Amino acid sequence: MDSLKAEKIESQNLPSQEPTKGGGTSFFRTCFNGLNTLSGVGILSIPFALSEGGWLSLILLFLLALLCWYTGLLLQRCMDGNPRIKSYPNIGEAAYGQKGRVAISIFMYLELYLVAVEFLILEGDNLNQLFPSMGFNMAGLKVGGKQCFVLLTALVILPTTWLKSLRLLAYVSAGGVFASLLLVACVFWVGAVDGVGFHEGDVLLNLRGLPTAVSLYLFCYCGHAVFPTLCNSMKDRSKFSKVLLICFVASTITYGSMAVLGYLMFGQELKSQVTLNLPVRKISSRIAIYITIINPLTKYAIIITPIAAAIEDTRPFRNSRTISIFVRTLIVISTVIVALVIPFFSYLMALIGASLNVMVSVLLPCLFYLKINVAARRFGFELAVIVAIMVIGSFVGVVGTYTSVKQIVRQF
Repeated sequence: MDSLKAEKIESQNLPSQEPTKGGGTSFFRTCFNGLNTLSGVGILSIPFALSEGGWLSLILLFLLALLCWYTGLLLQRCMDGNPRIKSYPNIGEAAYGQKGRVAISIFMYLELYLVAVEFLILEGDNLNQLFPSMGFNMAGLKVGGKQCFVLLTALVILPTTWLKSLRLLAYVSAGGVFASLLLVACVFWVGAVDGVGFHEGDVLLNLRGLPTAVSLYLFCYCGHAVFPTLCNSMKDRSKFSKVLLICFVASTITYGSMAVLGYLMFGQELKSQVTLNLPVRKISSRIAIYITIINPLTKYAIIITPIAAAIEDTRPFRNSRTISIFVRTLIVISTVIVALVIPFFSYLMALIGASLNVMVSVLLPCLFYLKINVAARRFGFELAVIVAIMVIGSFVGVVGTYTSVKQIVRQF
């Protein structure tokens, strides 16, 4: 995995700093891809995160959004300073050589991989809520409802992973963005029309639950591993800063709305996914669950594309369509296995946010930018901001990771 997708993306998209007619992804398509990346499964656990931290923790959601938006800009600046930089691993290599490339690749691909695992767990949980009696026996082994639906979901998702062009994935992404907005509308309908109401949520601040809340908030903004890929795929990379602004503002509004709605509706009784609290007999609840089921189908492919590209780019596999399909199929199979072994949705999400997302989206962009940009190391406002971000990120990472690991261990 030495090349780690750099040449793959370069040969696939061939973008330039200036707009090129007929090549690369358009501004609006990139916005859809970016929104689809940020508006992920975190929207289901954001009410649970608010119930863990209390109303004042919403301030941290907005601060983390601002922080992650800024570190996304730092990644773009790293790419703008060197035309040869085409991917996140390239940024790591430009900063710290081969060690930097390997380090970011480990964190980046592991983060994306576990997000893909989360998609499958989510599918199993929500489908099992709709059809709780589902299950079958295979060779004397009983496969329960959740496990059965994880397997079926993988079969449905598999063909979408064979799409290699981000321009094609943009059409899938548009469906994912629409599904996220419709999900918020359905949850609102359940509370306002279907009798659930908005009478819960009376905790102002819960310090004990704050590490979990912050970790889940951070998970909502774990798109940095994909940002360089999206930037490099654009016709005009100089417009990517506008893409970032649009994506972060829109996704934060969506997350904030869902958090407030869910917490007002169910308060401290919230489960790891807000859809698991909805009354299944209501039509609006069923629509919300169906949307939740559809959403991962639109996002899984774009999440695993950088992982697959890194493997496909090694010399023995390069430019082979058959190998590409085989590699992507193996990735799907492996995520199924992990989802079946560790089916703890919220705790796994918090662990990703506190450990991997802190590294990929907060700490490493700052370290790489300071290493590449010598002028940024001079004492001034920019350096003070970056140092503050690194201190905050380190604290959140240590405390959140410890809390998440402790919760996962308790489940076994």
